[in-house]
Amino acid sequence: MKPLPAVLGRLVFAFSVLLSPATPAGSFVETPFLADRVAEGRLPPVAERLPAVPAVADFSNKEIGRHGGEIRWLARRSRDIRIMNVYGYARLVGYDTNLELQPDILERLEVEDDRVFTLHLRPGHRWSDGAPFTTEDFRYWWEDVALNRDLTPYGPDIRLQVDGELPTVEILDETTVRFSWSKPNPAFLPALAGASPLYIFRPAHYLKQFHAKYAPRKELEAKVRASGERNWAALHIVMGDLFEANNPDLPVLDPWVNRTKPPADRFVFERNPFYHRVDPEGRQLPYLDRVIVNIADPSLIPAKTGAGESDLQSRSLRFDNITFLKAGAERNDYSVRLWRTALGSEIALYPNLNAADPVWRALNRDVRFRRALSLGINREEINQVIYFGLARPGNNTALPESPLYREELMTRWATYDPAKANALLDEIGLTERNGAGIRLLPDGRPLEIIVEGAGERTEEADAMELISDGWRKIGVGAYLSQSQRDVWYNRVYSGDAVMSIWSGLDNALITPDTMPIELAPVQQALLQYPAWGQYYETGGNAGIRPDLDWAQELMRLFVEWRHTAGDEARGAVISRMLDIHADQVTSIGTVQGVLQPIVVSNRLRNVPEEGIYSWDPGAHFGVYRPDTFWLATE
Repeated sequence: MKPLPAVLGRLVFAFSVLLSPATPAGSFVETPFLADRVAEGRLPPVAERLPAVPAVADFSNKEIGRHGGEIRWLARRSRDIRIMNVYGYARLVGYDTNLELQPDILERLEVEDDRVFTLHLRPGHRWSDGAPFTTEDFRYWWEDVALNRDLTPYGPDIRLQVDGELPTVEILDETTVRFSWSKPNPAFLPALAGASPLYIFRPAHYLKQFHAKYAPRKELEAKVRASGERNWAALHIVMGDLFEANNPDLPVLDPWVNRTKPPADRFVFERNPFYHRVDPEGRQLPYLDRVIVNIADPSLIPAKTGAGESDLQSRSLRFDNITFLKAGAERNDYSVRLWRTALGSEIALYPNLNAADPVWRALNRDVRFRRALSLGINREEINQVIYFGLARPGNNTALPESPLYREELMTRWATYDPAKANALLDEIGLTERNGAGIRLLPDGRPLEIIVEGAGERTEEADAMELISDGWRKIGVGAYLSQSQRDVWYNRVYSGDAVMSIWSGLDNALITPDTMPIELAPVQQALLQYPAWGQYYETGGNAGIRPDLDWAQELMRLFVEWRHTAGDEARGAVISRMLDIHADQVTSIGTVQGVLQPIVVSNRLRNVPEEGIYSWDPGAHFGVYRPDTFWLATE
């Protein structure tokens, strides 16, 4: 990825040039789905619904499609409908398929020294309910949400803070807003482009009815009582969450709008009449009129997909489903595409350095213990047995496709060496064993690790069987315990979980411009040190201050990256952070580069044959722009 100011300057110019010849006045094409509403006067015609300068989608590797139709996909629970806002991937700035940033909802932006960001909205852009999208929506979010202690008790998101300094937010006119800091903030634009983005705006016209500053007190109290929420702030948060997609009344900027109130077993997402993108021939996107999300038992999703009940499915499909899915492809008129995942490790183990049990906490904090556990895993066996030898054994670290990849970091403390693992455990003093050959903890309990997971992937259980076999040879017992994701998270956060199992780095396609938020204890969601992350996220109001030298060094490097200009210097900072993680074995990786099955209806066009299946950057399908996917009649 090139330095952001240069990239953005080039892309802004190219973006503007593309728009002029592609969208002459009066050439926009109305979608048949909305034609009746337009004829009846319930909607303005398409030329009046679009911004004055709409975004023209890149079709260099796609075919022009046609409006109409609906597709289905399967989700495991109602809350997963939020993934529609990941797939839709409408962002102020977003990544393209080369993982370079470019304006999207914004018409253009100007960046000065990574300190001053001037954002230019598209004149005439509207929310999905037809209300104007203007800088008032940014002002409202900043002054009345981000700085309101009832709504944001710990203050604005850390990505908006540089050494504790908040941005200066200036509303220059109806379509221009500026965020500026005295020091560089290279995290700002990647945060706006994330799969789960930093939203720096809210639909003010809608949300003021739930805000104590604007709503009549008695009316607001009545709404709080009717909702069952504890106070106005809780109601505002629920009603104004742009990511969760759980409020059908909330105006959005996404390609499809949820029309179903949860809980439900079937959710209908309908095209946004005021969406800002068009194809090169002037058809307002998205092509698809509706997306149906059906809720199904997670264990049945592969079978239902194989029976043709989904038109575009990746979630809840696993590597071990590939053979089964291919067997049903011809019969049920779909194809199975195999994309490489971008995880640092398909399966990773996380010793909880903030475990509540003092004996386990001390052991997890001993690097010799973590190294021994890593050396006790036969990763090649996992690769062969579970992934048919198609993955890459190694640590939870950068992918070979990353410019910061180092082979040495893939293998450090990650080769199978039970003799060395046994020696390290003996060195710690764990020399006593019970009759089953399991070592004893200092307090006499058997060294049997309960590894806790969310129970969402069967390969975790398969991998744990192989890992447990290897650990038994070094005198360590291990058992997998699975629960619902929310329960599991709470146990990790509270320190009740001694060790957890999940995937590795969400983004292992690391570049110098990747904010190293997964490489420092700055988030509670980081499973190896949740209390340290909570301390950072809350400004010290909760959690535990990092007290190990290497963790403090990661924090120092995180701050240094945020103050550093230039790819080479930033890359050096991240390389040092990756080195610390490999040496300290902060997580225990297994294999990476696993193939993800993508099931695609043969009628659905413009879905790439090959792709990278990445959460961030990538938003899974998002960078491939599902608003350009369309259904052929044959």
